[in-house]
Amino acid sequence: LQLVESGGGLVEPGGSLRLSCTASRGSMHDYVIAWFRQAPGKEREAISLIIVREGGTYYRDSVRGRFTISNDGAEDTVDLQMDSLTPEDTGVYYCAGGPWGSSWNAKQYPFWGQGTQVTVST
Repeated sequence: LQLVESGGGLVEPGGSLRLSCTASRGSMHDYVIAWFRQAPGKEREAISLIIVREGGTYYRDSVRGRFTISNDGAEDTVDLQMDSLTPEDTGVYYCAGGPWGSSWNAKQYPFWGQGTQVTVST
């Protein structure tokens, strides 16, 4: 599985961005796809997961109600819609693919995209 992220950029507080994670090789069907965020000076943490073949979605408390993870049905793209952004959402966002049962630990994910920068600032 090979993953490519897109959609990062600079946005003002309260604004929105939509990130996309596309499988440039392989299919996401049998994977858990997670979005991780690495803020400056902090460890990479998972913020949202989707079990692609069943559609189950999960969120870290810090983003629940503001972020929405979704799959396009063709099982080759997972999006992260981010609303009501705050400066604390600034960081590099990565999508990652892991086997069934993967959850919040980065070590469970063998496949990673290159990351995309999100900056929330005035």
